[in-house]
Order: sequence, then structure tokens, then C-alpha cells
Amino acid sequence: MADKIKLSLAVTLLLAAIVAFYLLGEYPLLYRVLGLLAAGGVAAAIALQTEPGRNAREFLRGSMVEIRKVVWPTRKETTQTTLIVIIMVIILGILLWLLDMFLLWAVRLLTGQGG
Repeated sequence: MADKIKLSLAVTLLLAAIVAFYLLGEYPLLYRVLGLLAAGGVAAAIALQTEPGRNAREFLRGSMVEIRKVVWPTRKETTQTTLIVIIMVIILGILLWLLDMFLLWAVRLLTGQGG
């Protein structure tokens, strides 16, 4: 029950900050943005104190650990793979163009519009 209250408080605070951002249009934009960011930070801090917030924080920590385990390709591997993809796209484009030309010829032949 406490988690629901905390989440409701966080959402209410964030919505109030958004409404205040637009209602206080006569104030400089910098102040309104800073106020919105501050309210968003407080709302996030409140939301992280709940069970779903703790679960999200643990998920992000686990994700960061997994990202460190990734073996990223070298510059040479990335360049070679990109060139292969570009060449294959060009070849496939030419083949599809030839197929389209053949089908156009066949349709014109079958419909008698080929002259």
C-alpha cells in the first residue's frame, strides 16, 4: 500500500510540475525548465523508493554489467560489414529491377500493348 502511495505522489508531483510549467508562462523559460527538471528528479527519487523502482534499478545495474561483457567489433570489421551490406543492397536492387523489367515486358506481351 505504501508503494502505491509513493508512486501516486511521484506521478502527482510530476503532473503538477508540468501544469506549473505551462501556467507560469510569464517567467523565463530557464527557470521553468529548471523547476520541471527538479520536480522530475524528486519524483524519480520518490518512485525509486518503491518495489517497482528497486526492481528497475536492479534491472539497469544488470544491464550495465551485461553491456560491459559485449565484445564490440573493431573499426575494420565494422567497415567490412558495412561494405558487404551496401554491395548486397546494390546487387539485390539490380536483380529486382531486372525482375520488374521482365514482368513489365511479360504483361505488355500478354495484354498486347507491347507494340
